[in-house]
Amino acid sequence: MRWWGTARQESSDKSFRHSSVDEDWRVFLEVRNAQLEWERAHLMFNEALGQDQIDYAIFILEAAERKYQIHLKHAKSLGINRSRL
Repeated sequence: MRWWGTARQESSDKSFRHSSVDEDWRVFLEVRNAQLEWERAHLMFNEALGQDQIDYAIFILEAAERKYQIHLKHAKSLGINRSRL
């Protein structure tokens, strides 16, 4: 009976590692999407013309920057870095 318990444990370890990898990729993609959003906000700010457009671009830029920081902090707390993926 011992071999059955060992086989089940190995199977659960594989599924755990697989779900962990999926979670790492999901967090990595969230960070990457937040980075792209932040870069688009910079472009919007650089192309803003009037005072209203500049104010709006600053608002969007600050929100995108904060979102990027949040996702980076979450990835760091999980120990995720680009080389690990």
